[in-house]
Amino acid sequence: MAQNSDPTKRPKPGPWPPGQDSNDAPAMPPSSWAKRTGFRPRFSGETNASDSGQITRPPVDLEAGRVRPVPAVNGTAPPPPANAQAQVQSDKDQSVKKKREAESGPARLPPKHGANRPPAHNAVAVETPAAPQPSQRVVRNENGENALPQTVDDEFVSRHSHMKYELRDTPGLVPIGFYGFQHYLSMLGSLVLIPLVIVPAMGGDHEDMSMVVSTVLFVSGMTTLLQANFGSRLPLIQGPSFVFLAPALAIIKSPEFLGLNGNNFKHIMKELQGAIIIASAFQAFLGYSGLMTLFLRLINPVVVSPTIAAVGLSFYSYGFPQMGACLEIGMVQILLVIMFSLYLRKVSILGHRVFLIYAVPLGLAITWAMSFLLTEAGAYKYDGCDVNIPTSNMISNHCRSHVARMKSCRADTSHALNSSPWFRFPYPLQWGTPVFNWKMAIVMCVASLITSVDSVGSYHASSLLVASRPPTPGVVSRGIGLEGVSSILAGLWGTGTGSTSLTENVHTIAVTKMGSRRAVELGACVLIVLSLVGKVGGFIASIPQVMVAGLLCIMWAMLAALGLSNLRYSEAGSSRNIIIIGLSLFFSLSIPAYFQQYALSPNSNSAVPIYFQPYTVASHGPFRSQYRGVRINSLIFFLLSYLSLLNITIINFNEKISVLIKLQLNYVMNTVLSLHMVIAFLVAVVLDNTVPGSKQERGVYVWTEPEAARREPGVAKDYGLPFRVGKMFRWVRWVGL
Repeated sequence: MAQNSDPTKRPKPGPWPPGQDSNDAPAMPPSSWAKRTGFRPRFSGETNASDSGQITRPPVDLEAGRVRPVPAVNGTAPPPPANAQAQVQSDKDQSVKKKREAESGPARLPPKHGANRPPAHNAVAVETPAAPQPSQRVVRNENGENALPQTVDDEFVSRHSHMKYELRDTPGLVPIGFYGFQHYLSMLGSLVLIPLVIVPAMGGDHEDMSMVVSTVLFVSGMTTLLQANFGSRLPLIQGPSFVFLAPALAIIKSPEFLGLNGNNFKHIMKELQGAIIIASAFQAFLGYSGLMTLFLRLINPVVVSPTIAAVGLSFYSYGFPQMGACLEIGMVQILLVIMFSLYLRKVSILGHRVFLIYAVPLGLAITWAMSFLLTEAGAYKYDGCDVNIPTSNMISNHCRSHVARMKSCRADTSHALNSSPWFRFPYPLQWGTPVFNWKMAIVMCVASLITSVDSVGSYHASSLLVASRPPTPGVVSRGIGLEGVSSILAGLWGTGTGSTSLTENVHTIAVTKMGSRRAVELGACVLIVLSLVGKVGGFIASIPQVMVAGLLCIMWAMLAALGLSNLRYSEAGSSRNIIIIGLSLFFSLSIPAYFQQYALSPNSNSAVPIYFQPYTVASHGPFRSQYRGVRINSLIFFLLSYLSLLNITIINFNEKISVLIKLQLNYVMNTVLSLHMVIAFLVAVVLDNTVPGSKQERGVYVWTEPEAARREPGVAKDYGLPFRVGKMFRWVRWVGL
């Protein structure tokens, strides 16, 4: 078909029907901006769904939060790639086409001579649709609300090409086993570090620590299997999140526990179990009731970023002060991890970046070996001093001054490995019946809300790497609900914290390039088997305290960085976002410091170590309410008595039964407002949802619509429940596809 070179004689663009070539594939049904313009292209940026569920659309730059400019050919956008592996044309070809377009102007085809049809309709080029493309680009670029949702799927195509195994890949038992082991080993620190902190804080010994570590491994494997099959179905390892650590320490250091004598480990553990069970029931209700789908509207990258970053930054008072007891060991460990993860990160051995993937385990192994050699060489041996003798029983001041260094630096101070049995089966209620205390439960409920925010960010980021599309809001709610069920199991077994999707999952998937669900499931089974071997828990519990502190410094720094990395989905350079993030992070450090330091003398001789004093805020915080209680009727009295949640005092049996509930608001308010992550979340969620800003600027999370998910077989295979369980819950639309 010839083209008319005279621009003045070209027909005006009219209605644009689809191309008439019978060899062409039919155009996809118009959606989004095409509905508004009436434009039905044969080559356009509209969605083309394949059998695998992959979507190809114009490329999107998530770093900048906007659509990358697409070079035009004859006034229209180039056709999308035929598949995910299609390559972009060379820069030379693009420059030639741009030059040709600039010289000739946007070409339109005239009507065929001799054709008995109106020129306005049939002058449409078969090769390209005519002129409306510039205006369409303007509409798409100016409408920031639709720019990201229309093109986010091309990010999947580009990232999938770099993954070794995607969500539904099953390459074989050997590769799955290897990559599953690699995946879990790279996240070893996140799985086992929390028990190594809270058990000594509760007064537990090495045997207690070994049992808790084995229980954590068992529950982590069990809940990971549940999440991979009946939750979000993403390859996310479940475990004790650092979000629960600060509330747990605040409960452990409550005033009523400071005066306990003897072994108070089991008593405090039962209190923690009760608080975790109630908070987990709240989280399960939040997910399975569908309320999470409404809550999702408030959660965006600008909210997730400072909230998770505040979790990592909040433990600055614990990390290095603990490591300073044996600085030569702790600093070597941190330097080794930095060298492996940064300077040697591109070194590959047999096609694997060993140093980057195993930076933390390698640093721990080398430092532990160095500590063992120094211990055997007598570097930390002092005459007449025995590290096994309690400090209170030591007579010599010389030994008292060196006992802390001996416990931190020596590799033989722990007897957990020798005292651990070869076989141990963790079972529910192994510490006793949980004790339910409403004020501690409220603190844990707040932590469960923060873990839900954390998990939303993990779901979205991991789905971009391994899945065909992001999950639907119903799938997100289902995952949050199952995390609540998983935390209930953690409370029954007694891990000391709840169970949630670990934030480090996204980094591990990106580094190992392993997104197979089967690999995570196989690794979870191996984790359950290892938890039954008591020596494994004893070995982990034998890690010297200085190395635990060094690992915590690394993990908390990584957690803060992973939180801030969520800003890549928004316009990080926007002044709006910069101010919100800055205010959130600053007040998350400043306001808790006010609560933690209020009425606390710096020279007071407290029995609590200096690094645990910020968590004793409940006994001296500024919130001092004089509220005494309320009267309620007998029905509520019997209900509360049955649940055993509140401290009830009967006023008068002869008259109308009433109760006096002592709401200890001082404890709740002082504790909750001293948590850094809570302040960061409150500031960020209020400002992000009240300060005007486009969806593109805010980086609003794009979730798959349920109707689109049911149409695309790839999405249904990614997130559909197995064993026909999904058919049983089709009526529950808010927790599924």
